[in-house]
This record gives sequence, C-alpha cells and structure tokens, in this order.
Amino acid sequence: MKKTTGTDRSITSKWRPATQAVRGGTWRSEHGETSEALFLTSGYTYDNAQTVADRFAGEAEGMTYSRLQNPTVAMLEERIALMEGAEACRAQASGMAAMTTALLCQLSAGDHIVGARAAFGSCRWLLDHLLPRFGIETSVVDSADNDAWEAAIRPNTKVFFFETPANPTLDVVDLAHVCGLAKSRGITTVVDNAFATSALQRPMDFGADVVAYSATKLMDGQGRVLAGAVCGSQEWIDEVLLPFQRNTGPNVAPFNAWVVLKGLETLSMRAHKQSENAVELGKFVEGRVPRMLHPGLESHPRHALALEQMSATGPIFAFDVESRERAFAILDALELVDISNNIGDARSLMCHPASTTHAGMTAEDREAMGVTEGLLRINVGLEDVEDLREDLDRALGAAGL
Repeated sequence: MKKTTGTDRSITSKWRPATQAVRGGTWRSEHGETSEALFLTSGYTYDNAQTVADRFAGEAEGMTYSRLQNPTVAMLEERIALMEGAEACRAQASGMAAMTTALLCQLSAGDHIVGARAAFGSCRWLLDHLLPRFGIETSVVDSADNDAWEAAIRPNTKVFFFETPANPTLDVVDLAHVCGLAKSRGITTVVDNAFATSALQRPMDFGADVVAYSATKLMDGQGRVLAGAVCGSQEWIDEVLLPFQRNTGPNVAPFNAWVVLKGLETLSMRAHKQSENAVELGKFVEGRVPRMLHPGLESHPRHALALEQMSATGPIFAFDVESRERAFAILDALELVDISNNIGDARSLMCHPASTTHAGMTAEDREAMGVTEGLLRINVGLEDVEDLREDLDRALGAAGL
C-alpha cells in the first residue's frame, strides 16, 4: 500500500469491510511506518505567513490547530466513516460529547426533538434537562411503537434521536420505518449505534442521517480510553457540526484516537464472537430468571427485526430478577464476571442500571422505561462461555434462582 492509499476514497470505498477496518484512513509519513503514527502536538508551524493565512481562510489544505485537525485523529475519522458508509466523520472526546454535539449543533430555541424513552441515562438527561434549558422542546416516545413517532411530530420538530438496541432494555427500533418517516417530514435522524457499531449494524443503510458513537465501547473494546464519533454527510459535517465543534472544543486526544484506531482492526471479529457468546449465555440465563431482554433470543418481541437490521445482535443483554436485593446478591456472588458499568469490553461485565447508569433519573422515569430495581445488564466478553456459564450458575444460585 502506498503512503496515501488509505486516504483515497476512490480506492478505499471499493475495499471490503475487513480491509477497511485494518487499512482505511491510514496515512504514512516520509518514514513509511507500518503502524499509524501518533502525533502528540497541540499546534503546527508554517514556512511562511501566506501558508497559514491560506489555511485559516480555507483556501489551502493543511493542519492549523489540533482542536480542528490532527493527523492521527484524521486517520480515525476517515476509517470510521468508511466503515459506517458515511461521507464524513468527526471524532469526539467521549460518547456523551458525541451525543451532545450531534444535538446541540443543529437545535435552537423553539425547535422540537422526539427521543426514545429507553436510552442511556445521560442521553435522557440531555432530553429531560439540558435541552429544555435552552428553549428546545422535547418529547419521549416508546421507540418500539411505530405510530408513536408520527403522533409526536409537531410543526417545529427538527430531530428524531434514538438508540437501537437501547441501553439497557434492548429495545429495537424499526430503522427503515422511523428514518423513512423522518425523511418524509424533513426531520433529521440521529442514531446512537454504540451497542452495535458498524460491524453489526449500519443505520445509514436504512436511511439514518447522522450516526453517533461512544467509541469507548466496542470500538476500543478493551476498556482503555474515552472517545466518541459523529458521522454524516460531508455537507452536514462541514456546515452544521464543524462550526459547533470548532468553537466549543469537544475533541478527542490524539493518543485516544490512536488506541481506537488499533481497536478497529479487530472490531468485527470481537463483536461477532461476543455476540455469539451472548446468545449462548443468554439461552442459559433465560431459563433461570423471571424476565429476559435479549434481541438475539426468539423471546424478544423484535427478534426478527433485529436479525433483519443486524448481522449479529451484540454482546449485551439484560434480565430482571424482581428486586434490588436479589440483583445485588447475584453481583456479589460473581467470581469471574466483573461488576462494572462499562460495556463493549473484551471482559464480561455486569451492572445494576438503576443504581449506576440510570441512577440520576427519577424512580418514575426509570420504571416507565423498564429499568426496574431488579434489572441487571451484562456485557458478554471473549472468555470461554463455559466459564461464564459456571460463574452465572453459581451467582444465580446464590440468589435463589
């Protein structure tokens, strides 16, 4: 591969996904390094005054400041965009930086947004608390009810915002229907795809306008760094998102970008193997608990839809054991699986959402979205499934299940 081949879309767009994940976006310096170079610099120097003037005027290509461009970050952005099937991508400091940027860059006082009721706690905080502070009207709907999306539309509705599968209740949104409805009404769809990534699901293939990520999750995949990303058309990224990002600065650090670049090389293999492990473990757990939430199992009300939209159903599932006391008993009895509120890690992790990821919500709001006191969420990792099964068997038994 030549030094600039990885940044040539006329070539890289023809590569298959596995090749894009390993080589897409790669730019090599004059040294011809094999691994992507890590550029730890805040700024850049110039040979003459006209060069810097031309760059700041947008009349010449080149770096100006790492809040705007960094070679390592640029490689990550190009690779994510390729894998997503998007024209452009801008990396962010974290998943919540990505979600906040994707919404605030396009909403103003007097606008209206419709969001999914089932969502990560901080995403619901954006809808319930932050956006209304700035005069932005918000509504939440049952994302699995196709009719509810249409009923919620107002003359000033500008954005649909949802995650599928949703955190932590694994609600599955009908992407084609909801994105098609939005497009017919001139509404922009912003999809949080962190539970799946492009390795398992590409929302833009179903009509989504913007896809946002916590790259902290499966993209890094090994619990090392925080990062986020927002993908969209070149026009939307340049004209809508970039002015916001340029002037507010939610940028990812070059080192974090480099770590995620290395994670993307193995993303598809990890995501599919973890999905396989999750289905197998889910089948075991399902027979032992009162309620199972897993789109990879036939018991999920949108199992068929999940299989239509996803190449695999992801490493996450949740189950309800009906009380906080029983949930805590299971967590405390674990020997192999870690108690942790993260997801997407190669290690299996379990948490109690009501007391962690969704603790900032009212009890009534948690109940409405299905985050009960007995709900447990598990990220199934790359360990041997038999070891995981033995650990959960022991933990469930300790809770009388």
